[in-house]
Amino acid sequence: MNIRFEGEGPFYAIGVVAEVLRVHPQTLRHYERLGLVKPRRSKGNVRLYSHADLERMEQIQRLVNDLGVNLAGVEVILNLTERMEKLQQEMDQRLAAQREQYETEIARLKGLLQRVTRNY
Repeated sequence: MNIRFEGEGPFYAIGVVAEVLRVHPQTLRHYERLGLVKPRRSKGNVRLYSHADLERMEQIQRLVNDLGVNLAGVEVILNLTERMEKLQQEMDQRLAAQREQYETEIARLKGLLQRVTRNY
């Protein structure tokens, strides 16, 4: 089952996601109960998973299966990862704003320098 919301990518029903991830649908419900994933709901209250949800659950599976992390540890890792990504975005925005200020000041100073050198 593949559903689209206006302006958004496709969403998948729990059975499709369970098949893709090779897990039981109850595992996905458990992840939701723990707050590890938050699928959207249809008008009929059917869980609908986005591509981002799929990627997140693949990451959960890697942490659990490949690295032996328990679900409490997974939650901590995912929360820290999200926090780091937000901080990185904030730093990127600050850097871009600072760069713009510097470029504006450089242009102003170049203009002043040109006027001063023309007058001499």
